[in-house]
Amino acid sequence: MSVPAYRHLWRAARIAFKGDDRVLTAARQQIRQGFRDQASLAPSDPSLRQAVEKAEDIAKILRQNIVQGKQDEARVYKLRIHEDIERGDNDSVKAAGGSQAGKCGCN
Repeated sequence: MSVPAYRHLWRAARIAFKGDDRVLTAARQQIRQGFRDQASLAPSDPSLRQAVEKAEDIAKILRQNIVQGKQDEARVYKLRIHEDIERGDNDSVKAAGGSQAGKCGCN
């Protein structure tokens, strides 16, 4: 498979799971296994392109959407929000309007 996609996944996991060695080790094992499973794909195989796109998408999610929280002594969770985390302005939440008190907000 693609070496750049592998590196992107590796870096994204390192950023997303910084300080959590157990989860980082598991993520690295999963990345290795996923790439080993796809290693036999020929460069002309359409499945290869899909696998590379999937790896890049996963790297993007890890880098932009995974936030770690750690509970401190006061039983308060502190979030580790790094520079790559996607930050919204909550306009979609505000646009929903009305109160959802006691409701899940699902249609």
